[in-house]
Amino acid sequence: MLLLTLTLVVIPIIISGAISFTNWNFIEGIGGLHFAGLDNYIRLFQDEAFLRSLRNNVVMIAVVPVSMFIAMILAVLIDKATYFKDFFKVIYFMPFISSFVAIALLWRVLFHPNNGPINGFLRAIGVDNPPLWLADPNYALLAVMIIMVWTTLGFNMVIYLAGLQNISKDIYEAAEVDGASPVRQFFSITLPMLSPTTFFLLITGIVGSFKVFELVMILTNGGPAGSTSVIVFYLYEAAFVNLESGYASAMGIVLLILILLLTLIQWIGQKKWVNY
Repeated sequence: MLLLTLTLVVIPIIISGAISFTNWNFIEGIGGLHFAGLDNYIRLFQDEAFLRSLRNNVVMIAVVPVSMFIAMILAVLIDKATYFKDFFKVIYFMPFISSFVAIALLWRVLFHPNNGPINGFLRAIGVDNPPLWLADPNYALLAVMIIMVWTTLGFNMVIYLAGLQNISKDIYEAAEVDGASPVRQFFSITLPMLSPTTFFLLITGIVGSFKVFELVMILTNGGPAGSTSVIVFYLYEAAFVNLESGYASAMGIVLLILILLLTLIQWIGQKKWVNY
């Protein structure tokens, strides 16, 4: 495991960090390496396209608490259900294991501005000018975030269900004897006991929100007008479309540092609210 991590993670990060200080184009080969100092990093924070992608990624973090909240409610309801537990688990988990291409094509049809079922429903209830969704710069990012919530819901729900299995039923029975209502039990027992699970999903969810690529690539290709561009997508464009390997590497290192900082903040903060 250590050898694989070193080969596939650590060494590529070190090499990428070294390339970020050059203006290398990988098509030119090793001979095309030219040291550029901090030019790539200075350019990054003057690049409006990169800053817009960074803002979009920050906004996408909102997907994480929304998905976690809905998943927790569903997990509690399914855990207490008597019938069809396995059926609902499979139904909610299917989007997570489905092909991103299939998901993107499905939602492209649903969000179609003229013939899509979503706008058809909105017109039926009296909305005369429904949003154009993926074709509107003001709503395209929101549409992508809705799809992200839908796709991550099943995974979060299954993890919460696993967490609920670890809570002793004796605690709930004791609470009932003391006269605690179901709502009080949820806030005083379920939430605190699920805090390690919540912490795990929070970290993985935020990291995942910064790694979004497939949906953006297939659905909008970063458009319209760059409204759905994210850092990984912009990195891909810089590296493989514009062939700016050094600039793309600098972007990757900045993304790595940003994710590490966010994870560190969460790791320090969890001491105040996570109960092991």
